[in-house]
Amino acid sequence: MALVIAGERSGVGKTTVTLTLLASLCRRGGLVQSFKVGPDYIDPMFHQYVTGLACRNLDPVLTSEAYVQQCFTHHSQASEYALVEGVMGLFDGIGSREWGVGSGKENTLHPFTFASTAHIARLLDLPVVLVIDCSRLSGSVAAIAHGYCSFDPKIKIAGLVLNRVGSDRHLSLLKDALKFLQLPILGVLRRQDNITIPDRHLGLVPTGELSELDAVIERLADLGDTCFDWQRLLPLLKSQSFPPPPPVSLPPASLRIAVACDRAFNFYYQDNLDLLQQLGAELVFWSPLEDSELPANIQGMYFGGGFPEVFAQQLTQNTNILQAVKTAILQGIPTIAECGGLMYLCAEIIDFEGKSYPMVGVIPTSACMDKRLTLGYRRAVALQDSLLVNVGTTVYGHEFHRSSLRANSHQPLFETYRYDCDENMGFEGWNLPVNLHASYIHLHWGNSPEIPQRFIQQCQCIARC
Repeated sequence: MALVIAGERSGVGKTTVTLTLLASLCRRGGLVQSFKVGPDYIDPMFHQYVTGLACRNLDPVLTSEAYVQQCFTHHSQASEYALVEGVMGLFDGIGSREWGVGSGKENTLHPFTFASTAHIARLLDLPVVLVIDCSRLSGSVAAIAHGYCSFDPKIKIAGLVLNRVGSDRHLSLLKDALKFLQLPILGVLRRQDNITIPDRHLGLVPTGELSELDAVIERLADLGDTCFDWQRLLPLLKSQSFPPPPPVSLPPASLRIAVACDRAFNFYYQDNLDLLQQLGAELVFWSPLEDSELPANIQGMYFGGGFPEVFAQQLTQNTNILQAVKTAILQGIPTIAECGGLMYLCAEIIDFEGKSYPMVGVIPTSACMDKRLTLGYRRAVALQDSLLVNVGTTVYGHEFHRSSLRANSHQPLFETYRYDCDENMGFEGWNLPVNLHASYIHLHWGNSPEIPQRFIQQCQCIARC
């Protein structure tokens, strides 16, 4: 058994409740495996910081329903407790028009609930704890709880967590309203003024930038020890009794891939990194911010997303690395650059104030920050052979950025569409030079192992030269 933490809408405190549970569980001892519904990178960083285990994304758009089930089963087996943090509101998903029979993405729920928290709960047959923001509620809390419990009878609501409760009197009113539903109250969190995690233009500030995070986690653990009904919760959180999976036997490393990983670049799906290692790659983590040279003897490079715009001044001052990266790419080193990585390889980044910072310059355009948010799943059709895909291949990815390129490639990688219809979203991606795959679209390779296989094959060609 495991438990899904869901919200009645975005912003109700799912992440705070999840981190509080994780922190308190870890204090009790035992391994805790966490999961996150959807494509998000930042919430999983906080999960991993608390548990010490990589959080796994459960996203049937980027992968498939079968992969979600396999991923959850495999990674929950070896842990004593398992916890899934939802996304948005419980039933907030995407349209089902594109997910026809045979696509691997059939929607068996209500319309517009594919990839929702409810969808994942149904797929994994897990009970749900519903988090309700009670800061502006009293009696109406019962109507909300009743509506969520009755909307889809196949979703098992195990109980409620009442968040942002203002006083004993407020709690009394909430309990009086809920007592006729016979729905357990599994936790009560009062309004917290001393537990805050700062955010910025793409969500929470990542863990690597928070010097006071240990103290915050301690306060969350203290809160968790007293605010939950552990007698009811612990049986729900215990993983199913499977024998632990056998350790993955990694082949001898036949090549080295430099993975940019620091405060500027840290958006990676752990499953992608695992696949590279399973294919024989040694991952060498390094910092474009701090290091003065590239790792030695590398046959590939991987630049994930992140916040290069926040650290643009420090990146531009590391001129040795800028030149080294450019030289390596022009000499043919196979290179993946997603979102923030794409921005880093441009000629310059122009920040929100209009100030320019020179970057690597292998992509002849500027990445300009603006207030407009580009967000959503994409269906992308490859327009040419590239480092990762063949022409005509369709991949499903996710965009999440507040920058745009001043000029697009004359030979773009992809023609993109909305996830659920044929609305054209334009041309995207750079394949210049041919050993470079640079795109705003984040890809999860879990259901597409041919993508990392193709990348590794290109890296092996370099290793043989």
